Amino acid sequence: MSREGVTPQSEDFSAWYNELVIKAQLVDRGPVRGTMVIRPYGYRIWELLQADLDRRIKDAGHDNAVFPLFIPESYLKREAEHVEGFSPELAVVTVAGGKELEEPLIVRPTSETVIGEYMAKWIDSHRDLPLLLNQWANVVRWEMRPRMFLRTTEFLWQEGHTAHADEADAMRETMWALDAYAAVARDLAAIPVVAGEKTPGERFAGAVRTYTIEGMMRDGRALQSGTSHYLGTNFAKAFEIQYQDEEGRLQLAHTTSWGLSTRMIGGVIMTHGDDKGLVLPPRLAPYQVVIVPIGRKEQGERTAAEARKLGAAIKSMGIRVHVDDNRPQLSPGFKFNEWEMRGVPVRIELGMRDLDNGVATLARRLPTEEGQGKEQIPLDKVPELLPRILGDFQSFLLARAERFRDTHTAVIDDYADFAGQVNGGWARVFHCGRSECEDEIKADTAATPRVIPTDAPEETGTCIKCNRPSAYGKRVIFGKAY
Repeated sequence: MSREGVTPQSEDFSAWYNELVIKAQLVDRGPVRGTMVIRPYGYRIWELLQADLDRRIKDAGHDNAVFPLFIPESYLKREAEHVEGFSPELAVVTVAGGKELEEPLIVRPTSETVIGEYMAKWIDSHRDLPLLLNQWANVVRWEMRPRMFLRTTEFLWQEGHTAHADEADAMRETMWALDAYAAVARDLAAIPVVAGEKTPGERFAGAVRTYTIEGMMRDGRALQSGTSHYLGTNFAKAFEIQYQDEEGRLQLAHTTSWGLSTRMIGGVIMTHGDDKGLVLPPRLAPYQVVIVPIGRKEQGERTAAEARKLGAAIKSMGIRVHVDDNRPQLSPGFKFNEWEMRGVPVRIELGMRDLDNGVATLARRLPTEEGQGKEQIPLDKVPELLPRILGDFQSFLLARAERFRDTHTAVIDDYADFAGQVNGGWARVFHCGRSECEDEIKADTAATPRVIPTDAPEETGTCIKCNRPSAYGKRVIFGKAY
């Protein structure tokens, strides 16, 4: 790893991010433009997210399945809005096995169509409902301006797809998924997201209603971090997803889809990172604690042995720990900088003086609200104290991000003030709901409507841009976004 740091956020946030994902060993650039190789350290973050979300999905009664990567072009064409919305991003296969295909194949951008085809085969009666499916998969959407984790041509995600007897049950599912995503963002990623509905102009192609969780990054921009869609009967009509009700009448099912992707890792990086590198919430850190033994030759052998002993005791507490004892050619200072760059929440330094005094020097990745950065802890107390220390650090990061979001969000009623506010934060404004108005605002300021917050108070007023009556009975959050 290079000794060089990263470009300061204040100087160029985009450069900071692009350098950090490489230097922190999260990803490498793939051989095809817009693709990425997720390195083991980055993939471990995804595995931790995946495990928690997969547990929530299964606990709610969903079953995992796997559907094909290749989708016949005709499937996408059955739902007009869907194919129109995805057309610019599609990767199409026209030749396979040395021959031109009779029908082009689409490399999966999302799976509503192929899963809809099989829902129609598997659903006959109201007794087959609800049908609750989930898939962990890779998808391909051809990106013109790729950025690692945030917008890559190929990425990993989960996509839930469900079918229900009526709108009420389907909406309960839609909101369950939204709540699950918000909980994962807050509980694991320490990102205080705002949950709510998208405006019609921002809906998923083919959806009746789209819901989102939006996080604020440290440059004031928004990141859409997970979405949940009520699809109504649009896909049921296109794929004949029908069931016999209790009276024997044929009815159309109501379907939903919802997804969260490796984009969430980008959200973690941009919500918590600083000029020294990553800052990882303990619950998502591949290594929650790293122990660095200090010393050379015989002293180094002794501190390394004690470090391994301490590491075993920490591991027995269910904490992910790594002992950095097999790189004697590197100085302790280099290792300290490296683990700071890689965002490890807690570093323990163990030298001869520490051992002689029966202590370990503990360094948090960031000083907490109590001002603690480095401190010495009795060596035999370290394993039992670490769960509280890590829990406090997780809570500190969430509170820190929440304060940042709130201080960079303002109620705006004058369009003259709007552009300045969205240049480094969010604006809560009244909005008429017309897509034409959204297009004009975007052309003026590059800001878009991010979310109609579920928990926003009921208010009425006139649109920030056109002075027509507000459409939603509450303020809408606008901001620049990734």
